[in-house]
Amino acid sequence: MKEFAERISVIGGISLISLVLCVGLLFTIKSGFFQFRFLGHIMKKTFGSMLGSENVSGKGTLNPLQAVSAAVGGTVGVGSIGGVATAIAAGGPGAVFWLWVCALIGMMTKMAEVSLAVYYRSADEDGNIYGGPTHYMEKGLGTEKGFKVWVIPAVIFGGGIFATFFFSVQNYTVSEAVASTFGIDMIVVSAVFCLLVMAVALGGIPRLGKAAGRLVPFMCFFYITGGLIVILIDAGNLPATFRLIFKSAFTGTAAVGGFTGAAFAQVIQVGVARSVYCNEAGWGTSPMIHSTARVAHPVAQGLWGGFEVFLDTVIICTITAVAIINTGAWQLTDAEGVRLTGAPLALMAFELKLGVIGRYIVTISAFLFGVTTEIGWYAYYEILLRHMLRDNRKLKKKILKIFRIISPLPSMVVTILAVLYGLPSGIVWLIADVVTGIPTFVNLIVILLLSKTFFMLLRDYKARYLGINRVDPDVRLFYEDKKIS
Repeated sequence: MKEFAERISVIGGISLISLVLCVGLLFTIKSGFFQFRFLGHIMKKTFGSMLGSENVSGKGTLNPLQAVSAAVGGTVGVGSIGGVATAIAAGGPGAVFWLWVCALIGMMTKMAEVSLAVYYRSADEDGNIYGGPTHYMEKGLGTEKGFKVWVIPAVIFGGGIFATFFFSVQNYTVSEAVASTFGIDMIVVSAVFCLLVMAVALGGIPRLGKAAGRLVPFMCFFYITGGLIVILIDAGNLPATFRLIFKSAFTGTAAVGGFTGAAFAQVIQVGVARSVYCNEAGWGTSPMIHSTARVAHPVAQGLWGGFEVFLDTVIICTITAVAIINTGAWQLTDAEGVRLTGAPLALMAFELKLGVIGRYIVTISAFLFGVTTEIGWYAYYEILLRHMLRDNRKLKKKILKIFRIISPLPSMVVTILAVLYGLPSGIVWLIADVVTGIPTFVNLIVILLLSKTFFMLLRDYKARYLGINRVDPDVRLFYEDKKIS
């Protein structure tokens, strides 16, 4: 299994890296570097909304805070802890630089896919609004562009997303962290985690939104605060840490201590792959939950997509990475001389400076990140099922009832198999990268084909809310409005 995953990862890695970077650069350049020039506006319309300074009206299933919290919860997951640690263990400190690069240009990729998901969304028979990649494939490619076989990329995309249903790392990483800290059997932790996720999933997307609205703001603040304390204790090491990150980004990393060293190509591949997994830019996942938000303009919700990437990677992932490098934890090995990786590496970094309290911070954070991500991914699966079964109301209700019960089970099975067969966390994350690539490839190509629609919406948004040029009265902000007119 290891050899197969590594071969596929290398083959797919080069082409995926190229596509991710090229698409991100295209949207960045063509938008006039929007995410940099209007970063203040993005923060005002996103973070400001969370503080209650913005009132948003429009059609939708969830209120803005619930939709955003669910999306951020689905994005800010255990990849921000265990995934970043694995990236450093596999690619060295230089991987962090490429994680940043991918995230900064990925802000525009996420803005585009979220905006398109909101624009092409539709209401079901009960008036609930849903959207996502399969919706803009059907309407954008199928109806507007006359691409009659739109269902092919839609099936490939949906199949790739559902592959993560059978192979999720959330349960595994949470179980690994809790077991390492409290000495509890990983399988027991896995079962408890599974039951908690099931309890939320049984309430469907509305309960998911409420749970995320309560958990996400707290978990982000909790982890950021703890991480900053760990970093500031050794503030004097920061210049050397950042020099190492930038130097290793272009030269690779020579063997240091327990670290085996990483070649330049490996550094880039690991950094980009982890960035995509952590912030999901281009993956096509969080646009599904964003599409349910009550919002007056598609790009207004697209701003939240850009904010997600910034929060997850530029802030949270950076805190994890800098803590690991700044404390020297990345060079350490366990009692058997094996290099630390995954959640244990992040735990070690925090423990070196805060003792057992540091382990508790990482463990509690990993648990909260894992729960919110798992329930966020449940929403993605449900939205895909709703679209697939939209013409059969009775069957849809039956399938959703069953799915809400079984949805957390596969991730528990992964944890059990990993424990029984002794799979190291590096292999678990490697296979996760392979699964990630399939839907990302499809979604990136589709949003490229629909880029004209996104830039039309972006021009309209800039005219309406930034006073740049005049508003075109012929522009319809939602696909359904265009059909009616």
